[in-house]
Amino acid sequence: MKKTINGDFMDYITAFVIGGLICVIGQILIDKTKLTPARILVTFVVLGVFLEAVGLYQPIVDFAGCGATVPLTGFGYTLAKGTREMISQNGWLGIFTGPLSAGAAGIGTAIVSGLVVAFVTKPRGK
Repeated sequence: MKKTINGDFMDYITAFVIGGLICVIGQILIDKTKLTPARILVTFVVLGVFLEAVGLYQPIVDFAGCGATVPLTGFGYTLAKGTREMISQNGWLGIFTGPLSAGAAGIGTAIVSGLVVAFVTKPRGK
């Protein structure tokens, strides 16, 4: 079945709205609580793992696409999904290999991007 231009456009809008709502929740936590940004980021990753473990995050991904997979909750979802798949293939060894395999592309991209930026920019003191 071929998608129409309007269907693709609505996919973009849905991803933007859902991803934006996840970011708004993070901003509210930063503004209204005394949680540090690092704790909020870790909370989002753990929340993504938890929601995937109980089967609630996949329907969000199916609905919002990249709007649910790009924020940090999506990274937690990826780790949990990779772990589940590797456990089904390799048994308990999948607990260790699953998150590493699933998250390798994102982590590798972050490392390479950071390295490129470090070479291109000039550091300055605070």
